[in-house]
Amino acid sequence: MNNSDKKFDYIKKFEKLGYGLFVHFGLYSVVGKGEWSEDLIPINKSDYEKNITKFNPSKNWAADLVAVAKKSGCKYINITTRHHDGFSLFDTKGLSTFDAIHSAAGRDLIREFVNACREEGIVPFFYHTLLDWHNEDYNTDFSKYIDYLINSVKILCTEYGEIGGFWFDGWWDKKDADWQFDRLYSMIRKYQPNTMIINNTGMSARGKVGHKEIDSVTFERGNPHYVDRSEKPIAGEMCQVLNDHWGYTELDFNYKPVKELIYNLIDCRKCNCNYLLNTGLMSDGSVRDIDKAILKIIGQWIKQNKDFIYDIKPCDIKADGADVLTDGKYYYAVIKDVPMVANPNVQLLDSDKKYFTINAKIKDVRWLDDDSPVVLTDKGYYVDTYEYGRSFTVRIAKFTIDE
Repeated sequence: MNNSDKKFDYIKKFEKLGYGLFVHFGLYSVVGKGEWSEDLIPINKSDYEKNITKFNPSKNWAADLVAVAKKSGCKYINITTRHHDGFSLFDTKGLSTFDAIHSAAGRDLIREFVNACREEGIVPFFYHTLLDWHNEDYNTDFSKYIDYLINSVKILCTEYGEIGGFWFDGWWDKKDADWQFDRLYSMIRKYQPNTMIINNTGMSARGKVGHKEIDSVTFERGNPHYVDRSEKPIAGEMCQVLNDHWGYTELDFNYKPVKELIYNLIDCRKCNCNYLLNTGLMSDGSVRDIDKAILKIIGQWIKQNKDFIYDIKPCDIKADGADVLTDGKYYYAVIKDVPMVANPNVQLLDSDKKYFTINAKIKDVRWLDDDSPVVLTDKGYYVDTYEYGRSFTVRIAKFTIDE
């Protein structure tokens, strides 16, 4: 490894994290109608901002959040330090009174969050808005607003120790403005040289690199693809929401099936991208019960499959009937839509048997979930259905290459 390779070690570490929890939390959690409620419902700005007197998360909100993330198998958490409404979860050190210190909580919630992450070995990431509905300079004196933005991010760079990454969002609101990204990113590099710099390109420009300092492209609510790394090392990350809203709302029932979310995770890893799955916290900082349950099930699936998702990457081995990934030592054939054994009178069954074939000489082929051997037939490797009492929807066969 040469020095230029070592320079980007932090990007490789990010890729190995694999799976993170996205957390939207702010005054919109009190409203309970999503993070865009002030703008889209809309709610009168003055009325909306009065929720600062009601915003008071429980004492253990951060520790409880980290516990949920760990049960789901997440290695990092990306939290909204400030969202588009302009309210900051951190102490802005006099830059504004529209922050957690001046709320009913009277505490620096980002400090509590970071401390809870470090206690459990979770890497903290900071989301930060670029657009701002609260700060009047955003529309009247943009240069002055940029000073405010950069000074805010400087606090996040210098007050909380080493941070895994900074995740920006919302510059599309003023596409032709001078955002001074060179100045913003160089300041971050000065204080946090080993942090990821990510600027979300949204749903209109998924997978695009907006600046030379960007370390990961984003795929918002969209399936990722393999990222071009010819010019410099660069990661990829898909962010996805459990239902329709990023911020908490009590009236969003449009939840995605666990199966779809697991497939998202696999599809991300097979093109060397991370998966960032969102939950919106309620006003007391707790995770909604249904969110908690879904996240727990994903964690159970990861454990059943020996945590294989964290170190895997795409490889050149091709297969029919499976996707093949590698951790550098072993290879993994991933087969989706694997049914379980059931009585045909009580469950619709797929009568077609599944097989997979691989264009390489392989050996020691075993199912990852129970270590049983994979049977080779004249049609290829037979995909065992799950016995009654287990249904993981995906089976992974672990094998080595016979050189």
